[in-house]
Amino acid sequence: MTKDWAVAFPGLAVWRPLHLLRRIGPVVQGICLDRSTSGDGYLPTAHVHALTKAFPVISLTLGHRLERPSGQPETVLFTRHEGEFQRAVDALKAQSVLSLDEPPSLEAIVKEYHSSASARQEKGLPPAVVEMEDSILIAAAADRRDLVEDGLGIAADLAGKWPKARLPLTWVSADAWLEGMRNKADDPEGLEDTIRSQIAAHKLDKLKE
Repeated sequence: MTKDWAVAFPGLAVWRPLHLLRRIGPVVQGICLDRSTSGDGYLPTAHVHALTKAFPVISLTLGHRLERPSGQPETVLFTRHEGEFQRAVDALKAQSVLSLDEPPSLEAIVKEYHSSASARQEKGLPPAVVEMEDSILIAAAADRRDLVEDGLGIAADLAGKWPKARLPLTWVSADAWLEGMRNKADDPEGLEDTIRSQIAAHKLDKLKE
């Protein structure tokens, strides 16, 4: 299955079984063939992961699982993979906001983080603290100060709306959080060191970029 999906997405490389990735500077973009809870199939999931913070695994941030026309997640059964995977490939390409063929620009990725964070707030979902942090640090690592300032502005607006009861236990205040983000964004050497260490930790050095 992994090989079939790798052929369908030649711009991505097999990172591990059931997982394709490519690196776009301080970000990796990928497709995870996530096993279903029943164990009889997999759920193709397009996602990104920021390398600008130390994290023990490759996360499925901005994850979009293959959906049926009804909007419900669709499982591709292992027994039907051969006959259905190409349709699943085409559907995931069409559904993904970020391009899965050509590498999306860092600007497109950062703006999708912003859109996702705002949408989470509108839907009453848990605060998108991690997403906003990632967007700011990715922009900083790419030396896009305009996007850093955009992110800090959106973060300030959202932080004023987030209910305190749903924020991380380590949260002190919106001002302290924003100041911490600005300090990290103003430390390009520290960001570069983190990115290098994450590439090594997750064995990403051979990924297509």
